[in-house]
Amino acid sequence: MGFSTMIDILGSTIIGSVIFLILLRINDAATQSTYTYMGDVIVQGNLVATIEIIEHDFRKIGYCSSYSKIPDPSKAILIADSNRIKFITDVYPHNGVVDTLEYRTGPTSELTETPNPRDMFLYRNINNVNSRGSNLGITQFKLLYFNTLGNKLATPVATPSEIATIQIDVTVENSAAYNNDYSTAYWRQLRLTARNLNNR
Repeated sequence: MGFSTMIDILGSTIIGSVIFLILLRINDAATQSTYTYMGDVIVQGNLVATIEIIEHDFRKIGYCSSYSKIPDPSKAILIADSNRIKFITDVYPHNGVVDTLEYRTGPTSELTETPNPRDMFLYRNINNVNSRGSNLGITQFKLLYFNTLGNKLATPVATPSEIATIQIDVTVENSAAYNNDYSTAYWRQLRLTARNLNNR
C-alpha cells in the first residue's frame, strides 16, 4: 500500500466524519424544530381552552337564572386577591341555584412530575368543594381590580363591593420542552366587566 493510498484513506475518513457530524446536527435541529412547533401548538390550545372557561365564568359573576336570588350584585364577589377570586353565580347548567365559584392557583411545588419549574395547578372550586386542579401549563394567573373611576384597588381587596372591572393576565407554557426551550403564550383581558356588577 503506497503513501498516496494512505493519504486517500485518511482524507476519505476525515471527509466522512465531517459529513456524519453535519448529518447529526441537521437531525438534532430537525428534532428541536419539531418539538418547538408541537410545543407552540399545545400551548396555544391550552391557552384557548383556559380562557374560554375563565371568560364565561367571570362574565357570570352575580348572575342567577332566578334573578331574585341575588338581589344585591354588589355582594357577588366574596374574595378578591391577586391570584384568587371567589364569587357567587349560577354555574352551568343554569338551574336557578346560587353557587359559589372560586379560582385560585396552587404553589409550583405541587407539580413535581413536570420538568417545567414554573407551572402550577389552576383550581376551579364549586361550592367549596376542592377540585383536583388542572395542569394546562399555567405559569401566571394574575388579577387586578378597578373601581368605577378606573382606580386600581389594592389586593386583597378589603371591600369587594367597590370592584367594577377586573383585569386578567394568564401565561401558559408547555410542561416539558426540548433543551428547556419552553414555548410561551400570554393573554390579557383588559377591564372585564360582568354585566351584573353594573346592576347596582
